[in-house]
Amino acid sequence: MAKRINIALQGGGAHGAFTWGVLDRLLDEEDLEIAAISGTSAGALNGAALKAGLVRGGRAEAKANLDWLWAQMGAEVGSGTPAWLSAFVPEPGMMSDLIQMHPAYFWADAVSRVLSPYSYGPFYENPLRRVVDEFRFGDVCAAEGPRLFVSATNVRSGKIRVFTGDHIDTNVLLASACLPNLFQAVEIEDPVTGTVEAFWDGGYTGNPALFPMYEPEFPADIVVVNINPLYRREVPQTAQEIQNRINEISFNSSLLRELRAIQFVRDLIAEGRMPKGAMKEVLIHMIADDELMNELSEATKRVPTPSVLAELKAAGQRAAGAFLAEHKADIGVEASCDLREMFG
Repeated sequence: MAKRINIALQGGGAHGAFTWGVLDRLLDEEDLEIAAISGTSAGALNGAALKAGLVRGGRAEAKANLDWLWAQMGAEVGSGTPAWLSAFVPEPGMMSDLIQMHPAYFWADAVSRVLSPYSYGPFYENPLRRVVDEFRFGDVCAAEGPRLFVSATNVRSGKIRVFTGDHIDTNVLLASACLPNLFQAVEIEDPVTGTVEAFWDGGYTGNPALFPMYEPEFPADIVVVNINPLYRREVPQTAQEIQNRINEISFNSSLLRELRAIQFVRDLIAEGRMPKGAMKEVLIHMIADDELMNELSEATKRVPTPSVLAELKAAGQRAAGAFLAEHKADIGVEASCDLREMFG
């Protein structure tokens, strides 16, 4: 009998290649069924590629679709680094340092902090549009297959907006990945009110949103693929390190709030202060590699390099494999992520 799970995919720019690896490994498990996907930013792109592939041709097509997506992002899919050359390829942490020290990156980073994306006028173009336009939205929005939820942040109200079904299109995926210092806000018309609203990256309000998967139709288990490290050993000191950690904390805050609320409900039920069954008991699992992510930075999120993308994919495959070996039996039974310890 298949084990049913929901998956929640964080955003994090090119670090989303880690999620690519996780999904690639999870798709190997024939008895694992994905019921719902919630994604933000890179997580939304991964989620859309995953769903479209599953609907079009099953697991093999989903793997191929994810490979296609990351080939567009700069990965050298199917052409691994030769063994003799791998010794000369910098480790991900060293590559991160090299990118940050490069004059071109330093200049582009400085410009992004003082120059608005609206300054480009008619010359502005979102570089992700050419990729997202290639998505098969008939498959992405199909009624069959896992339910897909995509989060974006309403610029005016500051509230989360979760898109699903036929409401997901090119603009919605671009909105979910819209970093305001790099891209112009994406305008989307509300089909009910006709009001045009502007949206920024969903990571500010839901990275990713878990609450859409609390519905009774979905299984209790949510597997969170985390690509923004929750904990860093070193206190940041340089301006770039400080900005990087601010971004990580900001993009983890909404997820941590939802996880804390889940544990609060579980405590109420365990203490008898809430009747069992009054609210859904959500079982949280997490796949992450904080050790690797601690070596990386905002530079490797913004500048995809083939060697780092390849290592991120491989790390995702390893992390998913380790999770399955240790906790697959827990699915449908109990949570494998100790939220009480996390917030202790």
